[in-house]
Amino acid sequence: MVKLKYDDFLDYDESSGTYSIPQEQKVRDEVEKNRWKEIGRTVLADWRLYLMLVPMVLVFLLWKYMPMYELIGCFKNPSSATEVEDQLWVGTRFFEQLLGADKNISPQFWNAFRNTFITAFYGLLFGFPTPIILALFFNEVRSNITRSILQVCVYLPKFLSTVIVTTLAIMLFRPETIVTGGTDQAAGLMSRLFELLGADPALVTKGLINTTQYYRTIYVITDLWEHAGYDSIVFFAAVIAVSPTSYEAAQIDGAGKMAQMRYVVLPSILSTVVIMLIMKIGSLLSVGYEKIYLLRSSGNYEVAEVVSTLSNSWSSGAGAITNGRALGMAAEMLNNLIGMILVIGANKIARSASDVSLY
Repeated sequence: MVKLKYDDFLDYDESSGTYSIPQEQKVRDEVEKNRWKEIGRTVLADWRLYLMLVPMVLVFLLWKYMPMYELIGCFKNPSSATEVEDQLWVGTRFFEQLLGADKNISPQFWNAFRNTFITAFYGLLFGFPTPIILALFFNEVRSNITRSILQVCVYLPKFLSTVIVTTLAIMLFRPETIVTGGTDQAAGLMSRLFELLGADPALVTKGLINTTQYYRTIYVITDLWEHAGYDSIVFFAAVIAVSPTSYEAAQIDGAGKMAQMRYVVLPSILSTVVIMLIMKIGSLLSVGYEKIYLLRSSGNYEVAEVVSTLSNSWSSGAGAITNGRALGMAAEMLNNLIGMILVIGANKIARSASDVSLY
């Protein structure tokens, strides 16, 4: 152990035999003493900006942090007649049931978790590079009017409600139905196109979106159409921030358009790509509950059931599951814990592989 002495912190005057505080330390002490005053002055000077921050803080407080208290229900015996804090602790019993202790509940959870991971993985595999490609494409469009029109066209689907997007998908891929004495329903445009291209007539008759073979493909395509354009805004902002001198230097060296993208643009936006990738991995297992709930049917239930829809079914009492509310909360919590581990792992890998990381 290192023993500290006065000489380590104070200056010693040999002539008078006294100790004094160094000038640098006096400055640091003065800054530390007036630290909160300076913070207060900064807040008062920019009070309008901090006032605009209040609604966001309230939203996070009311909708993100306060509901966390209810998570203790995962470790207590649920009772509708008793408050959460007065319920009896049961430890990790519900988590054990999900992980394999209950042969009725565990297969349902693991099937839903597998579907969640596969659906999210396909979304990441195709959904992450697409906005980058769009941003590079927009950067090569020289006409500002043309670029603006194209950007508006690809941004618009983001502002459509989930109900409209799912209804469009169902109408495009619906089967042909003939009702005797009633109203006939013509096959959807995409269903007819797939039939012309040689798809299995039985699947087309059933409705492509209601089949296990095509459900994930349709989900990923509609998700790309809905979000890719809007997600490209961040990457486009990073692309247009690249210095023009870098392009000029590459052109002098004889680099063409593809070489400029590879050796100039992509390295310049690498930090943005890494940060966005880590954030995307953070929401990897949080697939769109509303969209999946609306697209789910008896025909695609096997691959469409995810953790969030399963948790909702248990919590609402479907399937006559005992302690369904607590099991649903435990399933969601376990799903989010795995997502957190993925974020930490991705951030650690990014930090070790490069100097860029989320934290």
